[in-house]
Amino acid sequence: MGTKYVYDFSEGSRDMKKLLGGKGANLAEMTNLGIPVPGGFTISTEACIAYGKNGNSFPDGLDEEVDSHLAGLEERTGKKLGEPGNPLLVSVRSGAMFSMPGMMDTVLNLGLNDDSVLGLAAMTGDERFAYDAYRRFIQMFGKVVMDVEGQLFEDAITARREAAGVQFDHELTPAQLAELVDDFKAILEKETGRSFPDEPREQLVLAIEAVFKSWGNPRAVTYRRHYNISDDLGTAVNVQQMVFGNMGNDSGTGVAFTRNPSTGEKEIFGDYLINAQGEDVVAGIRKTSKLADMSSDLPEAYGKLTDVMKKLEQHYREMEDIEFTIEKGELYMLQTRDGKRTAAAAVKIAVDMVEEGLITREEAVAKVDPGQLDQLLHPMLDPDASYDVLASGLNASPGAAVGKVVFDADTAAAMGKAGEAVILVRWETSPDDIHGLIEAQGVLTSHGGVSSHAAVVARGMGKPAVCGAEKIKIDDKQKQFSVNGTTVKENDIITIDGTTGNVIVGAVELVPPQINENFEAIVGWADEIRRLGVRTNADTPEDAAKAREFGAEGIGLCRTEHMFMEEDRLPIVREMIMSEDDDERRQALDKLLPVQQGDFEGIFEAMHGLPVTIRLLDPPLHEFLPDYTELMVELERLKNTGGDAAEIERKEAVAARVRALREMNPMLGTRGCRLGIQIPAIYEMQVRAIMQAAVAVQQKAGDAPLVEIMIPLVGFAEELRIMRELTVKTCEEVLEGAGVKIDYLVGTMIELPRAALTAGEIVDHADFFSFGTNDLTQTTLGFSRDDAEGKFLTYYLESGVVRSNPFETIDVEGVGKLVEMAVKSSRGKKPGIKLGVCGEHGGEPASVKFCHRVGLDYVSCSPFRVPLARLAAAQAVLEEKEMVYSTA
Repeated sequence: MGTKYVYDFSEGSRDMKKLLGGKGANLAEMTNLGIPVPGGFTISTEACIAYGKNGNSFPDGLDEEVDSHLAGLEERTGKKLGEPGNPLLVSVRSGAMFSMPGMMDTVLNLGLNDDSVLGLAAMTGDERFAYDAYRRFIQMFGKVVMDVEGQLFEDAITARREAAGVQFDHELTPAQLAELVDDFKAILEKETGRSFPDEPREQLVLAIEAVFKSWGNPRAVTYRRHYNISDDLGTAVNVQQMVFGNMGNDSGTGVAFTRNPSTGEKEIFGDYLINAQGEDVVAGIRKTSKLADMSSDLPEAYGKLTDVMKKLEQHYREMEDIEFTIEKGELYMLQTRDGKRTAAAAVKIAVDMVEEGLITREEAVAKVDPGQLDQLLHPMLDPDASYDVLASGLNASPGAAVGKVVFDADTAAAMGKAGEAVILVRWETSPDDIHGLIEAQGVLTSHGGVSSHAAVVARGMGKPAVCGAEKIKIDDKQKQFSVNGTTVKENDIITIDGTTGNVIVGAVELVPPQINENFEAIVGWADEIRRLGVRTNADTPEDAAKAREFGAEGIGLCRTEHMFMEEDRLPIVREMIMSEDDDERRQALDKLLPVQQGDFEGIFEAMHGLPVTIRLLDPPLHEFLPDYTELMVELERLKNTGGDAAEIERKEAVAARVRALREMNPMLGTRGCRLGIQIPAIYEMQVRAIMQAAVAVQQKAGDAPLVEIMIPLVGFAEELRIMRELTVKTCEEVLEGAGVKIDYLVGTMIELPRAALTAGEIVDHADFFSFGTNDLTQTTLGFSRDDAEGKFLTYYLESGVVRSNPFETIDVEGVGKLVEMAVKSSRGKKPGIKLGVCGEHGGEPASVKFCHRVGLDYVSCSPFRVPLARLAAAQAVLEEKEMVYSTA
């Protein structure tokens, strides 16, 4: 026997979603539960895949299977497809493994033609109903199967209403509807050059093929990209006997949820229409009524519906989204699926179901999407608000913000401090803009990606950011930006949505963060399950304190360069860089030391009792100096306008130093440990400041901080040996001078492929490794993250070259293999070495689960992503258990 492609509803179950799709599997499950479901059969996802591989032709045996199951359906119903006297009408609907509402195609009332419409009229005693069903079928078939523009049919309906002098479709007479059928057929023939197919078996084959093809339509592909659904799954096709909700006032159709999908409250929620078909509800053609009103309109059917809703929720142990039709007082269930819900509802439903004894805590943790949890930490757009999107970029940092547009950091800082809400709009931000970012409500850039400066800083602050919105053309001189003919000027109000990447002109209503007892319960239960530790990336005491509120168990990355960019330190840093000799440099570093020490004391105190990993200076020195081009422009201006000679001389000296430090590719230049080896005094000052801070905090609080010093950009074991020697020597000098003992660790960041490949050698000089997956991704893939995102990487994602953005979700097959190799080789020499990850992947759910699988000890992420990581780490354990159970 060949492959079985077709299954009656009685042959399936909810466990067959991959084969029958969610809709088909659930129709089968309801059938087996004895719930009233119109009869039918499901053509499997395997048939869809085979259809595509077979050059968009039915695979061998499918035709015969469809015929056989159709004959079975005809026998059970006593009706026959296309028979004039007693016609069977069917719906043909898609149904993938994962719910994709509205993304693929449906055809209703299939089987009607000029003969069977007369039989339907005679059988129902309602000529108007029969011709209304016929015109709906041709309209849907024409749009879905024959690819005719839907508006042409709407225009024809409008013309018939106007000619008849009526306002609504249901006011058209049977004769007028029959004329409309002729109109629709004429439209089909004119637009396609083909006649409407009268033969029902041909209609069925064409409709099945249309559903198969809809798996590849643009909206379905876009939806799968957004939700990381594989293109290889295919869609099933459900062929089901039609039941009609438009057969009079004892009929109707509707959609019901077993709980409120907006709030999570345990209440009957949904809407319905009397005397209507299903598409009338979802298309908004008529104003619907609240489901509760059905108790008075159709009390018997309502009672049966509520009983079925309770039964389905108890059976599935989930909030269900249900489609139903009532035909002449009889209730039929057309679909059930796990209901889509808001983030707040998801958390409440999960917690409530635990309290009701319906599910376990582990199941509650598994049910909540970490991405939804993220939404609760930030202001969001009001889901009921209406607005037009001006432009879109990358959703770089979640949340939404409303504010006046400003184009420079100084203005943002001044207006923000004055109490005005502002959105900082830049081509791209730099460390110089930090004061503006602090005061702004959010940031919008036309360049850069999800790992750009703006994105990383915004995420750390918990502020929304939209980056890489390349259609936005910024004119800094005129203080305005334009998009497709629309100009937005400074002080105009815009709204940005960092969750979707949308930019909107004007103010959109926001809803506040929703951290409540349900939120706390879910992440608390997650902590009971997870193995992986969760730390934070924090550079200030404020960030550290916020991260502790969110449950961080330490700092996995404290970037010291961000401290150097503050306004009171930058002149000293520049003095150090401009030094002519070691003595001058030492004087500048001596000024920086107490400032750095104060920074570290604040962080140690905020993280009292928890480990703090401090990365020594990483970026190249030129980043702390003014922009070279801007300097040269300013020099030309001074020279041409008779500027002060001393000022010109000073700026020329700065320009010469910037020119000397400039590199063609600074990301791979003199930075990290290379800088520390070349100018050891910088790292020596930082290590001294760290240990003096640790001593001061121990003397003040009584407990020593847990200090971890991280050397960046190591590629050779000898680099780490040299830097470790300097670090240990400096630490011991400080501790000996203070007469105290404080334990500390010295390690490195694995962010170069060579470091990952030779981790077994580098580990000889390391107490810990932290994988810097942002730079490891760049150096492994050869992608510049700021240039890739928004440019060729967007095309790669759309065309399927890559499945996901490697700067958002770790590239398991490439970067991931390097991480696994490094883990294996380092643990082979030092079984107890501490291993973590500190790139932004540490807060992305799929990447967190990868880190769990390869055996890392912790992940580290921005403060506002800590709860996500806690939840994802717990789900990794649960998924691992499920795999063990399934293979046992």
